[in-house]
Amino acid sequence: MLRFLTAGESHGKALVAILEGVPAGLTIDFDAVTNELRRRQTGYGRGRRMAIESDRAEALSGIRHGETTGAPIALMIPNKDWENWQRTMYVEAEMPATASGADRPPVTRPRPGHADLAGFVKYGHEDMRNVLERASARETAARVAVGAIARQLVRCVGTEIVSHVVSIGSASIADPLALTFEDVRAISMDTPLHCSDANVEQRMMAEIDRARDAGDTMGGSFEVIAHDVPPGLGTYVQWDRKLDGRLAQALMSIPAIKAVGIGRGPAVADVPGSRVHDEILPDTDRARDEPMPIKRPTNNAGGLEGGVTNGEDLRVTAYMKPISTLMNPLRSVDLATMTESPATVERSDVCA
Repeated sequence: MLRFLTAGESHGKALVAILEGVPAGLTIDFDAVTNELRRRQTGYGRGRRMAIESDRAEALSGIRHGETTGAPIALMIPNKDWENWQRTMYVEAEMPATASGADRPPVTRPRPGHADLAGFVKYGHEDMRNVLERASARETAARVAVGAIARQLVRCVGTEIVSHVVSIGSASIADPLALTFEDVRAISMDTPLHCSDANVEQRMMAEIDRARDAGDTMGGSFEVIAHDVPPGLGTYVQWDRKLDGRLAQALMSIPAIKAVGIGRGPAVADVPGSRVHDEILPDTDRARDEPMPIKRPTNNAGGLEGGVTNGEDLRVTAYMKPISTLMNPLRSVDLATMTESPATVERSDVCA
């Protein structure tokens, strides 16, 4: 079983990830890891931080001569912006004489929607910088590096993974399930939002522009499709090993994700079962002794039934709330004085 941990703060020295469970003998394409990190930084509506960082993962262990050894893989992604934050984020008891960057005041005005207040209550930090630095979506760079290696592993069994943006604000493609794996794979990496429909993409960009002009932010949704997934992954026999539950937990742990849908997702609650469940038909184009000599004319289940993959494309959609840092901040309370005050403003994206 694959398992990973991450460590590091948004403006600390580096992000670190440890991935265990990768078998020995997997050849690692480091350029592919870098390309995934670069892709993470693209997208219309991203902030200035993306222009500062040129993320590259350095392998510290678990890989020798380009191949995995079976030991835990340790990865490190240096934060270039650390140079500008040393006087705020130094780890020593006393500030080093060589520390660079600006002196920044404590964060005492929590942002509605962020972990600031909840972290203050749980850990008792007087300076919520300790909360927001770890709760920052910067942490996802470490996840992307880990995921890039996992992606190379699943290719060993022929599984390919693609993704695309489904909606931003009120701008949305009409029917994501009408798009095939090949349709999504054909989307150019040079598109501003990696959307399948150029007209919808223009409307998405207009939503972001309006939010930026108003000092506001926008959320949206994206779909991930895994193709040629072996049937039988997951199980129905125990709640904690059902694959749909495990996928939902993984996606919900990404900052700002508030909901997850499998296949047709929440829309299945609005229509009768005769229009939801995917019929099972014999596949006369395949030999009867082949595995799963059947076909499904639809895939509303998104490749999962009873917590187990059924051989169809695995399709998962995640729904992201608007980013909680607003340039036109909402009302909050300064916890140092217990007086009403605008929420803290940090450098941030308009839309992620």
